[in-house]
Amino acid sequence: MQIIKDLVDLFLHLDKHLTVLIGQMGFWTFVPLFFVIFLETGFVITPFLPGDSLLFAAGALAALPQSPLNIFVLYAVLAAAAIAGDTVNYWIGYSVGPRVFSEKVRFLKKEYLVRAHEFYEKHGNMTIFLARFVPIIRTFAPFVAGIGRMSYGHFISYNVFGGLIWAALFTFGGFFFGNIPFVKDNFSLVVLAIVVISLMPAVFEVVRSRRKPQSKPSSNNS
Repeated sequence: MQIIKDLVDLFLHLDKHLTVLIGQMGFWTFVPLFFVIFLETGFVITPFLPGDSLLFAAGALAALPQSPLNIFVLYAVLAAAAIAGDTVNYWIGYSVGPRVFSEKVRFLKKEYLVRAHEFYEKHGNMTIFLARFVPIIRTFAPFVAGIGRMSYGHFISYNVFGGLIWAALFTFGGFFFGNIPFVKDNFSLVVLAIVVISLMPAVFEVVRSRRKPQSKPSSNNS
């Protein structure tokens, strides 16, 4: 229970926690930022780590006077982390194979895997780009692409393009808008809004799939 409380506090007060981290590590703050994004995108057991909100918060703090975080270096580091994470995730899925759908794998949330597979079935190769903007699906999509033996050439092109756009959108979004007085004074609400908006496509897909009428098996008259 305490772990959940700590995670909620981390999400809602990312700006404060990052400020403390920057004060302690200075320029070397790039290292833990890289690994958080790498883990969030690279391993199916860590979808709970902050992604969109962390990029936004880091961008906002990079805009502060005398910040040790250069926005262009920050963008390059976080984009590289996202691309590297997805690449590792793809090869893990490629190595593990389809058996994860039929076997019970410890630490692997099967329902997230199924949702990512449905997302992949609907959007095809574009899943790797689109999933960048949907938490949880973002973590599982490259894993499912590897399981499905998606061509690595197609995967890496969508991976690189998606990673560059995703990192730019949230990092520079934070840089330009994160220190507006309203945003700065209500940072927790902004983080929640980012998470809710990011999750809306996935929620819509779940609701739509559940409302879809089940096709009845046809009866054969002999």
